Amino acid sequence: MSDVRKPLEPQPGVLIHPAADRRLATEHWLLSTLPDDWRGPARRDWKRQRVTLLPLGTLFSAVRIPGSLILALTGTLTPRDIDSVLADVLHGGPVICDPRRAWYYALVPASVPRTVSAKKLDTWRDINVEVLGRDAYLGVPPLDAVALNPQAPASYWSVPMESAASLCAPLTVGRLIGAGRDRLLEGVGE
Repeated sequence: MSDVRKPLEPQPGVLIHPAADRRLATEHWLLSTLPDDWRGPARRDWKRQRVTLLPLGTLFSAVRIPGSLILALTGTLTPRDIDSVLADVLHGGPVICDPRRAWYYALVPASVPRTVSAKKLDTWRDINVEVLGRDAYLGVPPLDAVALNPQAPASYWSVPMESAASLCAPLTVGRLIGAGRDRLLEGVGE
């Protein structure tokens, strides 16, 4: 009997990428916003400081939403419940939470700052929502920072980024902001 092994024949089906592969691809995608020689220092920042600054407006932009609007919308103070509501409402689109400043950053396509109407931007500014694009940087936590750490309340992924280029749908973010604004206005009128 020969010990020669036959090569594996390709099998039909679905290619499944392990979570570690998706996370590595997502990390590379995020870091591709930086020049090559800045990527190593950014990785070190993730390890040492648990956050790195990435430029917005090339691969993605962000919509900064105040915690007060999120609270008005969700009606809860617990980070885990807020994270769950955001994941549901934004259909799993990635959101970064900065608990020190009570800001939520919904990651959206890079084109959003150029495509949102001036009227809508003015309405959003009235409730402290801002669209961040070119000439702005965002503190992005490492992909494994997926829960609030009460001992070191650094930024974390309120809704984790599941894969490279997986972003929030702008219309869905707009609806979330509109619903939160309505709730805020209801609270003022009561």
